[in-house]
Amino acid sequence: MIPQNRIRNFCIIAHIDHGKSTLADRLLEITGTVEKRKMQDQILDSMELEREKGITIKLAPARMNWKKSDTYILNLIDTPGHVDFNYEVSRSLDSVEGAVLLVDATQGVQAQTIGNLYFALEHNLTIIPVLNKIDLPAADIPSCTNELVNLIGCRPEEILLVSGKTGQGVSGLLDAIIERVPSPQGSASKPARAVIFDARYDEYKGVVAYVRVVDGLFGKGDKMHMKATAAESEILELGALRPGYAPTEQLETGQIGYIVTGFKDLSACRVGDTVSLAGSDVPALPGYREVKPIVYAGIFPKE
Repeated sequence: MIPQNRIRNFCIIAHIDHGKSTLADRLLEITGTVEKRKMQDQILDSMELEREKGITIKLAPARMNWKKSDTYILNLIDTPGHVDFNYEVSRSLDSVEGAVLLVDATQGVQAQTIGNLYFALEHNLTIIPVLNKIDLPAADIPSCTNELVNLIGCRPEEILLVSGKTGQGVSGLLDAIIERVPSPQGSASKPARAVIFDARYDEYKGVVAYVRVVDGLFGKGDKMHMKATAAESEILELGALRPGYAPTEQLETGQIGYIVTGFKDLSACRVGDTVSLAGSDVPALPGYREVKPIVYAGIFPKE
């Protein structure tokens, strides 16, 4: 069991094509979360379209261990970078305490960099500014450093220089996450509550909810209750995402993981809803709203 003060929850926010998924690959590789022989590019991007276009559409969590005097649990949520997926970004930010603000050293600060930064500041996240792709000949580190200093008001020495491609500076970034990002708040003695930040249907397991435990703990076999839909079910399995399913006996305060709900329909398990234990009268966590699905289509006149 890792103490709560040795848990760090963070996400990576960036403009599209600034190397976010590549940096996530190096974090998983350097922490030993994914064996080198199993590594592949964009390992957190599971959709064929994501790999084809080189963009992240679906958020993906991953738990890593990193030793710095003590062993720490680092929970990464790899968020979409494109403006059309900003609701996915906002869901992730509700579940973490820190954000790595990634800027391409060859392009500088872009529009979505600023948009995602404002998202993170609205959620009171600790910002770690990072310049990526410093290995490229076109990298303009002094100019991009000045842009970041003017944007967030940090000191130049607070900006980390990394290369997601070569791994340069990534170990220092992991250390900075431990030093700068606060540990999650919440009480282990309070009744169990967790927020759902994503859910997906698995053809073998049924509906799987991705959750951040805010208070208390959930155990396998507990009967859970959804606040918004009033649906109840037994927890069939829970655990960490590494980034595949890694079952454990319980999820504790501050941890990010998954719950196999036993539901056969996603409508019973809504993103933003609060999960509690059946019979406990705890208030729902704020911020829930029903999401209306949106389809984006490009149209062109025939004449």
